[in-house]
Amino acid sequence: MLAVAVFVALLGCLRAQELRGHVSIVLLGATGDLAKKYLWQGLFQLYLEEAGKGHNFSFHGTALTATEQGQEVVAKVLESLSCPKDVAPARCAELKDQFQRLSQYRQLKTTEDYAALSKDIEALVQREGLWEAGRIFYFSVPPFAYTDIARSINSSCRPGPGAWLRVVLEKPFGHNHLSAQQLATDLGSFFHEEEMYRVDHYLGKQAVAQILPFRDQNRKALDGLWNRHHVERVEIVMKETVDAEGRTSFYEEYGVIRDVLQNHLTEILTLVAMELPPDVGSSEDVLRHKLQVFQALQGLQKGSAVLGQYQAYSEQVRKELDKPAGFLSLTPTFAGILVHLDNLRWEGVPFLLMSGKALDERVGYVRVLFRNRACCAQSEQHRAAEQSACLPRQIVFYIGHGVLGSPAVLVSRNLFRPTLPGGWEQVGGPPGLHLFGCPLSDFYAYSPVREQDAYSVLISRIFHGRKDSFITTENLLASWAFWTPLLDSLAHEAPRLYPGGAENGHLLDFEFSGGQLSFSVQQPEQLVPGPGSAPAPSDFQVLRSTYRDRPLVTAWPEELIAKLADDVEAAAMKAVRRTGQFHLALSGGSSPVALFQQLAMGHYAFPWAHTHLWLVDERCVPLWDPESNFQGLQTHLLQHVRLPHYNVHPMPVHLRQRLCAEEDQGAQAYAEEISALVANSSFDLVLLGMGTDGHTASLFPQSPTGLEGEQLVVLTESPSGPRRRMSLSLPLINRARRVAVLVMGRLKREITLLVSRVGHEPKKWPISGVRPVSGQLVWYMDYEAFLG
Repeated sequence: MLAVAVFVALLGCLRAQELRGHVSIVLLGATGDLAKKYLWQGLFQLYLEEAGKGHNFSFHGTALTATEQGQEVVAKVLESLSCPKDVAPARCAELKDQFQRLSQYRQLKTTEDYAALSKDIEALVQREGLWEAGRIFYFSVPPFAYTDIARSINSSCRPGPGAWLRVVLEKPFGHNHLSAQQLATDLGSFFHEEEMYRVDHYLGKQAVAQILPFRDQNRKALDGLWNRHHVERVEIVMKETVDAEGRTSFYEEYGVIRDVLQNHLTEILTLVAMELPPDVGSSEDVLRHKLQVFQALQGLQKGSAVLGQYQAYSEQVRKELDKPAGFLSLTPTFAGILVHLDNLRWEGVPFLLMSGKALDERVGYVRVLFRNRACCAQSEQHRAAEQSACLPRQIVFYIGHGVLGSPAVLVSRNLFRPTLPGGWEQVGGPPGLHLFGCPLSDFYAYSPVREQDAYSVLISRIFHGRKDSFITTENLLASWAFWTPLLDSLAHEAPRLYPGGAENGHLLDFEFSGGQLSFSVQQPEQLVPGPGSAPAPSDFQVLRSTYRDRPLVTAWPEELIAKLADDVEAAAMKAVRRTGQFHLALSGGSSPVALFQQLAMGHYAFPWAHTHLWLVDERCVPLWDPESNFQGLQTHLLQHVRLPHYNVHPMPVHLRQRLCAEEDQGAQAYAEEISALVANSSFDLVLLGMGTDGHTASLFPQSPTGLEGEQLVVLTESPSGPRRRMSLSLPLINRARRVAVLVMGRLKREITLLVSRVGHEPKKWPISGVRPVSGQLVWYMDYEAFLG
């Protein structure tokens, strides 16, 4: 009995000690807009939830603002705090008074200020007879200040042994992959990964936070549906009616893709697409499965995006940033992006991401639209929502605003009756309300019993150490690695102008085919605001001329690619009629991608069954490497057409687990294969490009390799990585019946002008050595390459 009594007494002491744990929350930037609008209210909500549950709190508002001025600002904010509707007014007043007494403001500038704050926290803990559980530092400050603040916290304001530290970081987390990596490295020198909580406030929105629990609680119903065989497409949308006025300095640097799609919409995509772990309550498992989604994302091309900009934007930039009168911004304020995943669950399913400013409504949602293979004999007016397989089938996570005005989860009645966790209730709606082409009555509709602000949700999860609602360094860098190449490719693209609001009409509607997005309606005549008019692409026809005394075709990129694709198909048909086979040699790089996609998606009469595909050049990397030209060909062409696998001839750069080793004689083997299969080693058509240094295939200036002699295939060295290459030689290229040289983009203007003036000097400019002996050479140039 004595032992039991001692044990109970000891347990009581331990519980008392637990109840006396103290948590200090330091809000950096406490007088800023975000803090005043959301964060102080979120901290108060945390106090309402946790008061009396075992921890004591102190709240420290800090900023660069002078002490007296800062105290006035914070006092006003504290006075404006509100309680949930289910808290009685008297109880709310009592809790609000307690929170105000626990909150203070101080100026925080120097390392000495941080040291003084730490001493004050330690003195408070000791004076109250408490023990320190941990400290939270919320960085509501610009990212450029992160490193200095992190250094001061690490050196002067860390809690003592046994107490935890959590630092909360607000976006933007970099501008591209390189800057994000640098910021992550800087912060990683002061904080451990488990101490950092990067906030994406969309992960705190109730409908978004419900995606994983919904999938988990409805596993049985969704197991057979949540895949490429049943999902037609996924739409992830965030529309705003406001424009960027007053924020153009930020928007000029970031634009809509960096502001919304790279973070908010991409995070939502991972929640929809990730494999469900057995335990969705495990932060580690959730974060690991989200990372797997990033690893499965297919790379984005320029054609994966459509861009827009509301017409008043450039004028706002000129006014707010003091730009000259003729300044025209290329920053997109609207974007639609087509994303695909390369895994068994989602292969071929389009994920459409869309966001923009100055649109017709404010709304956010995730819509999973299921395929419908039913054909119903019953007329539409006699169909019952719960029974008719012909009605649309969809699941919608309605983030907020729009016609519903609040968060909701909607499931078509002809799918299944869902199970939702506590805190959500089934709701109806006003008669006649329609969503996504269906009356609301066609859905099982659920809303939260009590709406919560996203920051309140996330602050609570920070306090409880739930890392799965935040962005790890690894996931952040994976996201930027996915988005940065697209952002770089779009940097000089002019967005489509739109008037804003309801006047947009169908101007921003877009459609997808294969891996390409395009606007559904023609661009209006007026491309540039201001006096006068500018020519539209439709005003220019495909022009024929000569270049280096050979035929030249010039046009806008879309028309140019269409013309080249037509010519390739015509050459294929002619060759098949003549010999029964068409031997086509293709270059790698970015320029031919649009051609591959055009051939795959727009030329259904192409004689693929009789076509042999060869490579003009290849990097010395494994064929599955993203740098491989063959991998690009596979992604953009081969997987979309019915080409016999034995008619595909990749270059043998990877033999005996070695890359382009001379002793493996890969170049000789490819030359022998060409000689055996291609009559007279004369390809029917060779597609080349031209580099900014005048190289073509992988034949480079100042290198004699492959420019003359008897060798058909050679190993060369590139001035840039991967350095080692395999390439068709110039003599082999010049045996072709037809050679097409595709040159696109403003960056090629200088070399285009230079090469037009030189003679036959392949050692300086290998492209100048392309002169088919008995075949035809045709140049295909877009206007930017030809005219600048």
